[in-house]
Amino acid sequence: MEKWLGKYSNFLYALMRIIAGFLFACHGAQKLFGVLGGQTQTGLLLAAGVIEFAGGILIAVGFFAGCVAFIAAGEMAVAYFKQHSPGGFWPIMNRGELAVLFCFVFLYIASVGSGVLSIDALIRRAKRR
Repeated sequence: MEKWLGKYSNFLYALMRIIAGFLFACHGAQKLFGVLGGQTQTGLLLAAGVIEFAGGILIAVGFFAGCVAFIAAGEMAVAYFKQHSPGGFWPIMNRGELAVLFCFVFLYIASVGSGVLSIDALIRRAKRR
C-alpha cells in the first residue's frame, strides 16, 4: 500500500492537515458562537474556543501551521488531563479519545509544518521569484 499511496503522501498530508484544522475550528465555533450544537462558553473554555477556532483555521490554510499546531497540541493535552482523565484511565471510557487524537495529530503537524497546498508554500514560492 505504501508503494502505491506513497507518491501522493504530500497531498494526503495536506488533506489531513486541512480536515483536522477544519474540524478543530468547528469545535472552537461551538464554544465561541454557540453554533453546530454547542453553547457559548466563558472563562477557560472561551480561551480554548479562541485557540480552536483561530488555530483550526490557520492549520487548515497552512499559515504558520507548525507553530499553531504545537499550541493546539498543548491545549488538547491540557483538555485531556483537566476534563477527561478524572473520569478514568482509558480515553475511550473517559470520552477523551478525540482530545488525544487531536493532540497527536497536531504534534505530527508541528513536526512537519504546513507542507504543500498551504499559504506558507505560496509565500515560499513567491520569495524564490
